Amino acid sequence: MLTDAQCRNATCPPGKKRARLNDAGGLYLEISPAGAKRWFYKFQKAGKEMRLAVGGYPAVTLQAARAARDTAKLQKLQGVDPIQEKKLAQLKSARSASDTFKGVALEWHTRQTGNWSPVHAQTVHRRLERDLFPMLGHRSMQGIKPLELLSALQQIEQRGAIETAHRVLDIARQVWTYWLPTIDNGRDITTGLKGKLKPYRSGVFAAVTEPKRLGELMRAIKGYKGGMVVRTAIQLTPLVFQRPGNLRSMKWAHLDLALGLWTIPSAELKRTRAEKEGGEPLVIPLANQAINLLEAIKPYTGRGVFVFPSERNHDRPLSDGGVRAALFALGFGNEQKPHGFRATARTLLVDELGFDPALIEAQLAHGSTDRLGRSYNRTQYLKQRREMAQAWADYLEKLAQGAEVIEFRAA
Repeated sequence: MLTDAQCRNATCPPGKKRARLNDAGGLYLEISPAGAKRWFYKFQKAGKEMRLAVGGYPAVTLQAARAARDTAKLQKLQGVDPIQEKKLAQLKSARSASDTFKGVALEWHTRQTGNWSPVHAQTVHRRLERDLFPMLGHRSMQGIKPLELLSALQQIEQRGAIETAHRVLDIARQVWTYWLPTIDNGRDITTGLKGKLKPYRSGVFAAVTEPKRLGELMRAIKGYKGGMVVRTAIQLTPLVFQRPGNLRSMKWAHLDLALGLWTIPSAELKRTRAEKEGGEPLVIPLANQAINLLEAIKPYTGRGVFVFPSERNHDRPLSDGGVRAALFALGFGNEQKPHGFRATARTLLVDELGFDPALIEAQLAHGSTDRLGRSYNRTQYLKQRREMAQAWADYLEKLAQGAEVIEFRAA
């Protein structure tokens, strides 16, 4: 067996490529002509001699080299390949050292982007940059505590963005799910944090569904004194009950006022990236009242791309806060959100006017889940939806007039 003095004084004889000093149990010290000294452990695997690099001397002492040899022997007895185990340990060590939250989150985001629409990818990136990176970006994933993440989420709550806090928590959960398989003894710190946040009912938007109150809202909308673009947009919103983003980005090229049709391309609908690329457009029949509104604004914005252009830049659509701000100005901002007109129409078209929910779902661009229903929806119920759109516009008009509305049941 070797002594530390032998290791310290060992040299490679002139003319040799290397020299070896054997210790015991397969451990030996290899010396190069330049004087570099490295420990190796040799063992048999499937009848073939293998060797495990243990480290350089004197950084790895004789005692430490023997301990590493004994560990490798135990691994071999347990059916573990010491060489592969060392490579795995090095990979984990390198990964752990570079695993800041920002690094992992951006890596996850890059890998997911191909499955997302550009808008969604941008939204997720913005939430990471604004809500998580300032507090957690520089921290090691292993070192972040649940209370730190909760603190970041509560800062979002403090600015009144309850829904955003829940969505950011979901982003963090996906980052941890992505990271955990690459690390030993890691844990998902997002578990249980949802219960610490203020409750939020996803997908619920404030909506007026009581006919009398809706009539008051419609009268207020008709009396809105703001600019023509916002005034027309807020009047059209309940008539077509489409998503606010689609309405404010409505293009003249997508309208056929002679036929009373608005066609939204698949790429602009709320769909997955694959659905956007291969999906059919949504064709929306327009009631006479909607056509009249669009005809009235056409002399003012018809030369541009957008029906509702931004006041600051006509090459961009109206901001997402335009109609919402108008509803607040009318005193209905807390009762009715722009998106909530979809719920208003869905509820009253069934309860008050008796229309088939399948027609309403087609108008709302909600896909059918069954094979036959999906095939039938390709016809888009256009004739029936045109009748429904006109009945709905007439109903809203009567409510605005304060007239007694006679319940209509669709055939």
